[in-house]
Amino acid sequence: MSISMRLPDDLRATVDAAITLAVEERWASRLAARDTTLWTTDPAVAATISNRLGWLDAPAAFTDEVAELDAWAEGIRGAGFTDAVVYGMGGSSLAPEVLSRVFPRSAHGLTLHVLDSTDPAAVRALDASVDPARTLRIIATKSGTTTETLAFLSHEWEREQARVGRVPATAAGDSFVAITDPDPSLSAIPHSDLFRAPFLNPPDVGGRYSALTYVGLVPAALLGLDLAGLLEDGGSMLARCLVDDAANPALALGVALGTLAQAGRDKLTLVIEPELAPLGAWLEQLVAESTGKHGTGVVPVEGEPLGDPSVYGADRVFVRIGRPSHTADSDAPLDALAAAGHPVIDLGLVDGSWVGGEFVRWEVATALAGAALGVDPFDEPNVTESKRNTARVLGRHHADGTFPTETPTAVSGRVSLVGDAALIAKLPRDVDAVTVLRTHLARASAASYFVVSAYLAPTEARTATLRAIQATLRDATHHASTLGYGPRFLHSTGQLHKGGAPTGVFLQLVAGHPDDVPIPGRHETFGVLIDAQALGDHESLAGRSLPVLRVHLSDDPDAGLAELGALLASALA
Repeated sequence: MSISMRLPDDLRATVDAAITLAVEERWASRLAARDTTLWTTDPAVAATISNRLGWLDAPAAFTDEVAELDAWAEGIRGAGFTDAVVYGMGGSSLAPEVLSRVFPRSAHGLTLHVLDSTDPAAVRALDASVDPARTLRIIATKSGTTTETLAFLSHEWEREQARVGRVPATAAGDSFVAITDPDPSLSAIPHSDLFRAPFLNPPDVGGRYSALTYVGLVPAALLGLDLAGLLEDGGSMLARCLVDDAANPALALGVALGTLAQAGRDKLTLVIEPELAPLGAWLEQLVAESTGKHGTGVVPVEGEPLGDPSVYGADRVFVRIGRPSHTADSDAPLDALAAAGHPVIDLGLVDGSWVGGEFVRWEVATALAGAALGVDPFDEPNVTESKRNTARVLGRHHADGTFPTETPTAVSGRVSLVGDAALIAKLPRDVDAVTVLRTHLARASAASYFVVSAYLAPTEARTATLRAIQATLRDATHHASTLGYGPRFLHSTGQLHKGGAPTGVFLQLVAGHPDDVPIPGRHETFGVLIDAQALGDHESLAGRSLPVLRVHLSDDPDAGLAELGALLASALA
């Protein structure tokens, strides 16, 4: 494990001074001592932070649970289960996804799936991919009340009851486990008293800092991974990260990111070796949700291919994560970026450091970046706002069965564009879709970044198309461009969008649901739920006067995306 920084002369002295000050003020050891004055002098805020630092104990505390977890997972395999599905949002789904995609499944492990999309097409696709009689359902929710997770539970409970018979109900419960906090969280989960097992996390661990708790370890055990090695990796890194030294790999990283963001270099562009690339989405939610508030924050740019220095603005910092033997492909591009004056930080993975270590390094670094920025990295005030907006939209739908009427600003083929009030005021009465897109994108300022928010079911082909749109926006405008699937990003980068610097320019992509899926016991279907979440998100953005263009892709989102790509190419020509 190593860290090196290539900084332009105008930033090197500033970053070095900030790191020196953090060492002199003992930031690392104060974090180890749970000293909340790192972030606040407000007693109420300090009390809240004190109840969010349990992740520092996770590597040691959960080492004591390894034998029991391994034995439990062996029992699950012995009971005939071949697959497991994690139903969760944000940190509850992203850490398991990293583990399932980075590590090859062991010969005796289960196949692990993750569902964190309320698009009915995603729900149907997951249902079709597993044998319900041999699938363990993992209901992961810290609060016990997460809307999306409980909707998944309602759907799966109904399906399982239909399969095994409604009496006794315990038969359905045998294929469910919960990962949550102790009561009242556990009791808030319907049917949890009938589940095969509850895994109760320490309540002083926030969702996005929970990778090395039951949130990550239960799925890891089912995958047949080396839990002891994962925790040892994390514990070893933690010991190095709580030392007051400029060589501390998390302190140097976190302070540098916070200091560079304050200097205008707030677009954290992640360059991750392919074998570890799935870590990017987890890092994105950790950094964005932790730092993006009170008008500041670090904007993670994940999944963007490296380009020529000419396509980047002066707001970037590049962080490469990889082992020395795997970084040759990015050497020349990053050398060129450093030569052009962009900050480049290299995180070398040596000494056995791997996923467990990176989880911890970035948790510590993000906590210290919050200190550098002067924000509380453990709250998420604007995530709650989005939930309230969704509830309000659903309430209106429950009352009359409709959503607010939208008048398209322009239509082209399958694609309908709905502009916000500020955009419409800029346009003539009769306007074509290309002009609408061009005018919307032109609202970006020098510090802006584009946000592609896709309220669509994720597929590999769809992601490839969206990544191409992301790259097109960057190459044509020289602005950073990010991509997130809704509603997943509402529990992560959504906090940054609303609480961070007001520099996002948003393209919200939605589609129809010709094959909808009901949610048992609820007034709404999954299609209605995801539409309400998109509308609630739109209300939040528009209410902050952030530029947002809503793009309806028809009932065929892939065909609509192809048409949108062509329209964007014309608008950016």
